[in-house]
Amino acid sequence: MTKLEQIKHKLVTQEEAKAIITSWKDNDEKVVFTNGCFDILHRGHVTYLAKAAAKGKYLVVGVNSDESVRRLNKAPNRPVNDQKSRALIIASLQVVDLVVIFDNDTPKELIQFMEPSILVKGADYDASITDEKDQKYIVGANEVIAYGGKVMTIELEEGFSTTGIINRLK
Repeated sequence: MTKLEQIKHKLVTQEEAKAIITSWKDNDEKVVFTNGCFDILHRGHVTYLAKAAAKGKYLVVGVNSDESVRRLNKAPNRPVNDQKSRALIIASLQVVDLVVIFDNDTPKELIQFMEPSILVKGADYDASITDEKDQKYIVGANEVIAYGGKVMTIELEEGFSTTGIINRLK
């Protein structure tokens, strides 16, 4: 298998991800899930994903679809890169084991479907908040906790953001 084929092999449907995750968990392996737009990959993304991967044996990344990113109202010209490009770039990272594109506004249904062992988000969220209306609530946290999983946050690297890069380019 070529290197590109190995990368593309990490791009899976939600159903394929569920089957793979189930087999990993059947072997008592910890499966970490995180999500994001990952529009323009930068140092902050790489360090965040590496730290997330260190929380378990496997890292699964949910990537927002193009329509999902547009609905987040990040900016009128976002996403800069299309969903297939963003997913392929994330899959190319050594620390990432699977990549799944999701079209909903939040990854809640995907998290419920896949049932990861550990849900991770950046420390701009708060793992202790259970009120889904709170802006710092981690979507899917209540569901992960309900089936015995863990929810964690990771410190973000200051000064690195896609919005910041776009603003500097202007």
